[in-house]
Amino acid sequence: MQTVHIVILILYLALMVGVGAWFSRKKVMATGDDYMFAGRSLPRPVMVGTLLATWVGSGTIIGGASFAYEYGPLASIFFLAGTPIGIVVLYFLARRIRRLSTYTVPEMLEKRYGPSVRLIAALITLLAYIGITAYQFTGGGYIISVITPLSAAQGAIVVAVLVTFLAFAGGLKSVAWSDFLSALVIVISLMVALPIIFGGELGGWGDYWSQMPETHNTFSGGLSALQLLGFFLPLFLLILADQNMYQRFGAAKNENEARSSAAGFFFSSFLVTVPVALLGSAAIVLFPDIVPDTAVLSLASEGVLPALIGGLLLAGALAFIITTGSSFLLSGAGNVVYDAIQRLFGKELDGQQRLRTHRLAVLGIGILAYILGRYFPTVLELQMYSYTVYGVAIAPPVLAIFFWKRASTAGALTSMLLGVVVTIVWEQMGQPYDVNAVIVSLPVALVSLVVISLLVPNRTEPEIGPEDAQPAPRRGATEGEM
Repeated sequence: MQTVHIVILILYLALMVGVGAWFSRKKVMATGDDYMFAGRSLPRPVMVGTLLATWVGSGTIIGGASFAYEYGPLASIFFLAGTPIGIVVLYFLARRIRRLSTYTVPEMLEKRYGPSVRLIAALITLLAYIGITAYQFTGGGYIISVITPLSAAQGAIVVAVLVTFLAFAGGLKSVAWSDFLSALVIVISLMVALPIIFGGELGGWGDYWSQMPETHNTFSGGLSALQLLGFFLPLFLLILADQNMYQRFGAAKNENEARSSAAGFFFSSFLVTVPVALLGSAAIVLFPDIVPDTAVLSLASEGVLPALIGGLLLAGALAFIITTGSSFLLSGAGNVVYDAIQRLFGKELDGQQRLRTHRLAVLGIGILAYILGRYFPTVLELQMYSYTVYGVAIAPPVLAIFFWKRASTAGALTSMLLGVVVTIVWEQMGQPYDVNAVIVSLPVALVSLVVISLLVPNRTEPEIGPEDAQPAPRRGATEGEM
């Protein structure tokens, strides 16, 4: 524990509280739309920062570093590659997503498949997002415990309170601007930490490579091909259908801004994932007996890095965790407001009523997420579970909206339900053959979507299909160019 680290942490927490208070003012946060979409006025740098910070949270700083520590930097390529590959797909979908501009992913699914699919999707989204928020609390608790005398459990309470406050107070504007500031801090601290660790403590890249365990020098890291695929797919599927990504694109000023932001997100993601993989694997050389979840955190807290850089790295890691937690908390609360209260129960809410209801939902989900986090021993375990449940169930029917016009309501429902059931059953069986559930549940979901859709087609035309989600033609285009 270093005084510099504590001072930096206090200053960061004070800054986050200030951001939340600033954007909670009535003239900034007047309606539910302001709360959910930030008035569709976010500048491009802030859009890129919020996309990056929303996606890169505890799952990367804690879970990704843990994977690199246990299996090495080369195997981490498979674990982390789901992010950039998924972003490439989103880049080509960004304009279409902005054009649809729905409040939630289940709302978009209803336009294609009907209200029953929306209801099931909303329940699945809430289940997964509560889990994802929960492991942000757990990961943030680790960092608090490294910096202060508080335990990890006590630190998780501090993080839970701050995450909930940011989402409750200022909605997406508060979250987006705190995301932007957090992205700057973590990227700078990671890029400064790399040469210090590899050029100083490890004595160069050659010494780093030679001192790692033998399995860590291989692309497999000692894992089978199926096991590696089992780590890649959950992240890839989640980002393809992540409601946060769709809401961020919906908050862009226009369709072109949405696509440009996706491009910025792609390039900036490497500024975080690559350093985390390298630093996480470097920790196995410097600290061979630590808990894997603390791989990057130990480099910052054990005197390896200068106090200022270590403090910024810890604060930046906590920043990403807090902003990611706020994003998923805010997004999940949107499902309560728009999919449950307004759609399921048919209660019409005006702008002020939606704002109040959204804030109450944020509080409720925050409490549930904290309770859930007490039941999972590691961040990586809860991360894989939450990612898989959401990705397997939601990604196939969402992508079918854009790419396959024959997907039907019956096919979507069957795919979603079987995806969730198989995932839960596989996990409860203790992951037979040491293979993550996604290896089994994704094929079941895909096959059932295709087969049932062909056997039980829709009797009426859906409200939207692939042709309706196309971007608008360029101004001045001739008929032939269209």
